[in-house]
Amino acid sequence: MAKRPRSNIPVYKRRRQRSLPGRILWGILRLILAFILLSLLWVLAYRFINPPITATMLGDVLAGRGATKDWMPIERIDRDMVRAAIAGEDSKFCRHNGFDFEAIENAMQRNASGGRIRGGSTISQQTAKNAFLWQGGGYVRKGAEAWFTMLMEAMWSKQRIMEVYLNLAETGIGTYGVNAGSDRYFGHDASAMSRTEAARIAAILPLPKKRGAVAPKGFTRRYGGTISARIGAVARDGLDACVYSGITPPKDKTPPPSKSPKALPGEEYETAKPLPPVEEAVEEVPVVPTDPLFPSTEPETNAAGPVEPAPVAEPQPPTETPPPAQ
Repeated sequence: MAKRPRSNIPVYKRRRQRSLPGRILWGILRLILAFILLSLLWVLAYRFINPPITATMLGDVLAGRGATKDWMPIERIDRDMVRAAIAGEDSKFCRHNGFDFEAIENAMQRNASGGRIRGGSTISQQTAKNAFLWQGGGYVRKGAEAWFTMLMEAMWSKQRIMEVYLNLAETGIGTYGVNAGSDRYFGHDASAMSRTEAARIAAILPLPKKRGAVAPKGFTRRYGGTISARIGAVARDGLDACVYSGITPPKDKTPPPSKSPKALPGEEYETAKPLPPVEEAVEEVPVVPTDPLFPSTEPETNAAGPVEPAPVAEPQPPTETPPPAQ
């Protein structure tokens, strides 16, 4: 029998071949480490660099709808627009670290009870989704959203989170950011907005493809009116103070008169159907803030069931009186 040739590689330098499961596990581990490293660098870069494009913008471009945006620094955006976003989307923005667990729990309870499907996402979570991920649900996207939210809260200031949110949020088909939205709907930029204009922009943020800020109807009109009323409460209690920490807040300006809305790419895709009724289940409809500052505007339901109308008494026929006795 021929002898097996000896290897010239010293024993201490020889590498032991891993089994197939070991190689698969090692590959997965390397992918996870690469994702963590790249995500850290990505979030750090966006702390100083404005995101050039997002997955949602890319989808609109590929679909032929275009993507109109006009970045505006937070120091120039009208303060009422910031307050409207806080009032409509996240009243605890300056107090949480990216997650409002009370809102999430309330949303889960409401969804389990069969009411309208609602999310409990904060402005930080929505910014993570808009800047780094894609639209839609799924456990993978939700998990990645939570990861990027934690990174943002650790590496960005609240000021930067709000600035990126207001410049990336979809404000119409093919329109991104409150500045482009204000120009589209009201004919002027977002540096000077009335409370009504700011509230209407905030009211369409949850469903920008189905709602319009000009002549809103139904739920959008009611929700916009509620946000407009809450703006004063946000200003009174300083719920937007963290956004202007270390900078000079913009001065109040008289907004110019609204002009005719501009026709932008993608306008032909806007739905001409009436807005959906309040009773329809919509995932993106924000949770009504549970903060005692903002009492719920929804009608209360009777626990014993609907109140039935009182029965209407039927008219009685006139009774004839007998003639007096002769």
